[in-house]
Amino acid sequence: MGLLDGLRAALGLRAEADAKRDADPDDLFGMSTAYLTMEAELGYDAIGVGALCFSGVDSNSFREAVDEVEAILEAGREETGTDFSVSEDDHGYHWVILEDDDTEDLITSMHFAADTFVEHGYGSRLLAAVFGYEDHRSGDPAYWIYSFRRGSFYPFAPQSGRERDSSAEFKLEAALDGELEIEREKEYWYPLWPSRRGTHPWE
Repeated sequence: MGLLDGLRAALGLRAEADAKRDADPDDLFGMSTAYLTMEAELGYDAIGVGALCFSGVDSNSFREAVDEVEAILEAGREETGTDFSVSEDDHGYHWVILEDDDTEDLITSMHFAADTFVEHGYGSRLLAAVFGYEDHRSGDPAYWIYSFRRGSFYPFAPQSGRERDSSAEFKLEAALDGELEIEREKEYWYPLWPSRRGTHPWE
């Protein structure tokens, strides 16, 4: 199975078939307490960047939804200081990338963006929300990935050579279990490898 097929299976087509419920952007607020645990108890600092991954639709109404997402984020930029950009990766998936050193503002802006898709009837196009962290001792990256179709979070700790640090992922799972809705079925812990080596999943 290739990367594109795997993403579709884990976060899109298969997840849609096995979806627990409709996408609920309010779940993202679980990260509002989780990032404090990550920093205080686990030594992971938020890197000030997060992203929404969604699949596009070739229709005027969907393009209008994306335009409104951009308009809402632009309007909120002055109040929250959250910078953003919209891009497409090498696999044809779209990303709303948000940058803000204030994690609460970052989460709020991400919620606004996701909620706008839902209000326009495109909640099913939302695949994942990704929150970036870094171990302040080793500098190793880690991410919490939220699957909209599964309604749950899972950790992703990539290493060089497209390997995963399973021990770090299980440590994160154990520490945040009960604070986040953790995905129990490990087959849905799909790795979001970046298009280019040494970059974030959304790059």
